[in-house]
Amino acid sequence: MLKEVRCAIYTRKSNEDGLEQKFNSLDAQRVACEKYIKSKEGWVALAKRYDDGGFSGKNLERPAIKELFEDVKAGEVDCVVVYTLDRLSRETKDSIEVTSFFRRHRVNFIAVTQIFDNNTPMGKFVQTVLSGAAQLEREMIVERVKNKIATSKEQGLWMGGTLPLGYDVKDKELIINEKEAKTVKTYI
Repeated sequence: MLKEVRCAIYTRKSNEDGLEQKFNSLDAQRVACEKYIKSKEGWVALAKRYDDGGFSGKNLERPAIKELFEDVKAGEVDCVVVYTLDRLSRETKDSIEVTSFFRRHRVNFIAVTQIFDNNTPMGKFVQTVLSGAAQLEREMIVERVKNKIATSKEQGLWMGGTLPLGYDVKDKELIINEKEAKTVKTYI
């Protein structure tokens, strides 16, 4: 008789946009992982959910992944299943450390859309390349956002923060608040 393989499904989304929807990104990731698990004889998805909605993949400071680590240490998980490797982490070092942690605890790791065996030298190489690509993508997104904010500021658009006295914001543009402006002028 086959030994049951207890599979923990880990899902993550960097921001909370859309998480209030009846069927959201975390649900879609979970469904894909469940489908993969059902295709394997003897594999069963654990009922416990490990969902980190609204958490960046840049570090491991996430409640669900910490809970998953504790359950792995406790011997309650045989396999961790994610939709893509970047759901686990967008930091190469963290990705490698986490999968090494899983190996030390004899827990398999599967990214259902990127099948590779991270127990082999070639699989470890593929994981490193995919992790590096995920890290690059995250860093490029950060760079684009910073550039957009800087360019918007150069165009005179208000990008947030404490509003200067004497101004209001309309459509991201500073407009003079006549009442406050009079107060400011009396002190200048």
